[in-house]
Amino acid sequence: MNRNILLAFTLLATMSVALSGIAQNQVVSDSNWSALVKTVTLQRGGVELEAPVLTLGDGERLLLRFDVLGAEVRNYRYRIDHCDSRWRKDNLEPYEYINGFEEGAIEGYNSSFTTRTEYVNYHQYIPGQYSQLLASGNYVVTVFDQDEPDSILLTRRFYVTEESLKARIDVTTPYDGASIRERREVDVTLSTNRDYRGDAPTPTLNPAWCEIVLQQNGRVDNLRRLQFSGYEGDALCFRNRQENLFWSGNTFRWFDLSNIRTPMYNVVKIEEYGGEWYAMLKPLEDRSKKNFITEEVLNGGMKVNVWDRTNKQTEADYVWVNFLLPMNYPFLNGNIYVVGDLTLWKLNEESRMEYLPEVKAYRLKLQLKQGYYSYQLLFVPVGEKEGMTSTLEGNHFETPNRYTAYVYYHAPNDRYDRLVALRKSSSRNNP
Repeated sequence: MNRNILLAFTLLATMSVALSGIAQNQVVSDSNWSALVKTVTLQRGGVELEAPVLTLGDGERLLLRFDVLGAEVRNYRYRIDHCDSRWRKDNLEPYEYINGFEEGAIEGYNSSFTTRTEYVNYHQYIPGQYSQLLASGNYVVTVFDQDEPDSILLTRRFYVTEESLKARIDVTTPYDGASIRERREVDVTLSTNRDYRGDAPTPTLNPAWCEIVLQQNGRVDNLRRLQFSGYEGDALCFRNRQENLFWSGNTFRWFDLSNIRTPMYNVVKIEEYGGEWYAMLKPLEDRSKKNFITEEVLNGGMKVNVWDRTNKQTEADYVWVNFLLPMNYPFLNGNIYVVGDLTLWKLNEESRMEYLPEVKAYRLKLQLKQGYYSYQLLFVPVGEKEGMTSTLEGNHFETPNRYTAYVYYHAPNDRYDRLVALRKSSSRNNP
């Protein structure tokens, strides 16, 4: 009898781990766990280019969209988990962070129409219709197959902020006076939000309990955790440290894939072969020695778009896009990566360009849905984890980067990392 009970508890525990999607203390990232998953977006209110950020108690939701290649419609489910400031699943129970259901079915789907590549477009509002998030902080939504619950399809991260503190971002000249035309200093100041009327306790301005993560555009390789530098009245200042300094990079490269029949901006030609579309981009160039040219782009973002159809979600086709960077000799001390939303901002094999000696060029091939895409080329030296813009992009202080400050708070009696403020800088950061 005891053995049967033990087996039953073991089975329940196994099912719980499978359905939870991610393990306790596992660090999560934005990932597609299947090669069939394409064009995943998670946006506030379903508005394009809106970051996946909710404010606690405002009643807004996020719209999750993704394509799965093939004609078969599958039963997918999602689960919402709460994470700490370093994106590890924490110890909160579902009833502590959500009122309603932390798990549900992906209810919306539509099959592609008149496309060479067949796919099913799925969509779901997060959280569900009868659910409400109760805690601020970092969250992850995991999508898995109902018939194979231990097989994760994708994970996407999002934020819920309290705005119980006020955060100010100042982009200015580097405090050390070095490389002032190539770098910017990004300072953050925290102060009391006297308009806060939320249910969570008002934070105390104690630097030991505050943690600030600073992000440049959507990059994940050069995140900074700022150090407290002093007081300005009763406000907390995080400035004048090496962690505050960022290389400015260059205006993002971009191309327009919205018209298959007539090549658009930075697309040289598009051809059909074997029932699929192939596009060749204008050959890339080393911009590190060129003058800076101001151009409004998406700062690494992407937008699905199709020029001659009415429903871009299901009538936009997929195209194999070839990136080519002519170069007489390869780098022996590092690798080149194509970075932006189109590669989830990751420095991995899917974003790494391969050197082809027969054509004396670096090449990368990606299967992308029709639309607008912006990106940059990062050089990563061997043994390093952070990409460099100086090698192929150049660094110009005029570059319109966007910086985001995530302010976390954890008092001694708190059970989780609260996100008490989230602030974005202007796209223009000239002093």
